[in-house]
Amino acid sequence: MNEGINFYRNAKKTRSLLLYASALSILLAIAFLYGIGTFDGIFKIKLSVALGAILLIMLVLIFKMLTSIKDKSPLIQIDSNGFSGRTTPVAKAFGRIEWQDVTDVQLNKVGGDTLVAVTIDNIAKYDGRASKFLWKMAYDEQNSKLNIMYSASEIEINADELYKLFLEYWKK
Repeated sequence: MNEGINFYRNAKKTRSLLLYASALSILLAIAFLYGIGTFDGIFKIKLSVALGAILLIMLVLIFKMLTSIKDKSPLIQIDSNGFSGRTTPVAKAFGRIEWQDVTDVQLNKVGGDTLVAVTIDNIAKYDGRASKFLWKMAYDEQNSKLNIMYSASEIEINADELYKLFLEYWKK
């Protein structure tokens, strides 16, 4: 592997994300208790099912984040030949991407996070790396290209700096 840059988990950012997710889960749990009638004795089935599902998803995500805290391997690796990342499920599934397959790099605002979006043209090369669900998330049917997102929410730099690094290495 050529000289490159590795980005590791930023403990302060990870702790902040965990606190935010935990606070949201507590609010969801309180709303769920309301939905099952703990406070007023009236069972609200639709509310209970929806909140229960969302709460379960949040708890699974928190648990996964807690188990990955001890992992000291880099979350994003960039070098002159390509890059790989583990900051989003799609990026993790596709693994290492070569620069020669990249056709565009953009900065996209998605929800409360800003992501670096990498567009890949040679989709046959990456076929079979991801599950059908993740493939559908990444595949752009209009352009027949893959769009893979990378987040800076858990690493030591922000999304703008990560975007500039992606552009710098891509143009080499």
